[in-house]
Amino acid sequence: MSKSLKRVTRALQEVGLDITPLEMSAETRTAQQAADAAGCQLDQIAKSVIFAGLTSGQAILFITAGGNQVDATKANTAAGEPLGKADAALIRAQTGFAIGGVAPVGHLNPIRAFIDPRLLDFDEIFAAAGTPRHIFPINPKDLARISEAQPSDFITSSK
Repeated sequence: MSKSLKRVTRALQEVGLDITPLEMSAETRTAQQAADAAGCQLDQIAKSVIFAGLTSGQAILFITAGGNQVDATKANTAAGEPLGKADAALIRAQTGFAIGGVAPVGHLNPIRAFIDPRLLDFDEIFAAAGTPRHIFPINPKDLARISEAQPSDFITSSK
């Protein structure tokens, strides 16, 4: 088991959730790949989108429904600072994850997080578990609680 997968599994256990990440037979790097692998709707995939706070210098996490995209203006407002592209080094330093497997929990360092209210419409969603082939099922209210993500209108629908 990879270090990243162990961190996610430990983070879930530490908050009392009995959730075992699922190893998929195909990659789950994109929301569509993850939805296909999980056999769920695209919007049931919780994408971890990370931006760099241009004032704070910190990574900021936006947990977004699979069919939605982050609207830059709305995200700036939610974060309370201008945002820019987070490079792989910042993402790895703050979260410990590589792009394509960034989980919403189990980060090396605390991260400010926001969650797309669309995810709260479901009883179960799936999120990356730290590798390109692992995802985990979770109730979206539990995900918001354990990631300390604030529900916020930061998305633009791709539909």
